[in-house]
Amino acid sequence: MPDTLHAISLDLDDTLWPMRPVLVAAEAALADWLAEHAPATAQIIGSDWRRHRRTELLRRHPDKAHDVTWLRLQMIEDALTEAGEPRDLAGPAFEAFYAARQAVQLYPDVRPVLRRWAGRYRMIAITNGNADIRRIGLGDLFDVTVGAHEVGAAKPDPRIFALACEKAGVRPDQVLHVGDDIDRDVRGARVAGMRAAWVRRPDLPEPQWPDGRAPMEHRFEGLEALERALESSWSHLRNPHADRPSSDPQPKTRSAP
Repeated sequence: MPDTLHAISLDLDDTLWPMRPVLVAAEAALADWLAEHAPATAQIIGSDWRRHRRTELLRRHPDKAHDVTWLRLQMIEDALTEAGEPRDLAGPAFEAFYAARQAVQLYPDVRPVLRRWAGRYRMIAITNGNADIRRIGLGDLFDVTVGAHEVGAAKPDPRIFALACEKAGVRPDQVLHVGDDIDRDVRGARVAGMRAAWVRRPDLPEPQWPDGRAPMEHRFEGLEALERALESSWSHLRNPHADRPSSDPQPKTRSAP
C-alpha cells in the first residue's frame, strides 16, 4: 500500500456544516412559498403528511431511495395534486426550498482548513444529499463532486466512492475520506479500499448505537484536529486492511487510517 496521500474526499452535511438548522430553515421557506402561491397545498403538506408520503414513495420506488431531490419534488407534486392546485408550481416551490437549503452555516474550521488542503491534495466532495458546493461558496476548493443521484446509489455503496476516485484520477488507496457517519462514511470508504477518518462534531447529538456503546474508533472533533494528525503520524490509527491478514507495512506519516 502506498504511503502517499494524493486526495481527500469529504462528506458535506454534518461534516462541513450542521444539517438540522438548514433543513428546518428550508422547510420553513417552502411553507412560506406555498402559503403565498398554493395555500391549499400549504395546509396539507405538514411533517406527518411528508413522513407518510415519503414512506409510500419509497415503497413504490425503492430505486429512487438515493435521490433526495426526486423525492422532494415528487412529494411537492403529489401535495399540489391532492390539493387541486397546478402541478407546474412544483418547480418554483422546490427552488424556494433548495435555495434555503444552500444557506448553510459553515463550521469555523472549514474554509481555512480546506483552503490549505486544496493547495496540497486533490479535493473531492461526496454526498448523499443535494447540497451544491458552488452555491454554498466552496466550489473553488473542490476539484470533483459526486452525488448519490448521479451514481444511482448512496453511501456506503462502494460505487459512489469508486466514481469519486475515477473522476479525481486517483486510486482508492491514495484517498482519505472524511465524514461524520461511522457506517456510511468510515466503514463504507474502507470497504471501497480508501482510508477513512471519523469527524464527529461536538455539537451533534450522540448517535443511538445498537448495543449502547460507541464504536472503538478514533474520533476527531473537527478538521483542525484531523489536520494536525495529518502532519504527525497515523501509526496509532487503524489501517483499513487491519481486518484481513496482510504483509503491508503500517502507514507512515501523511498516510490515513
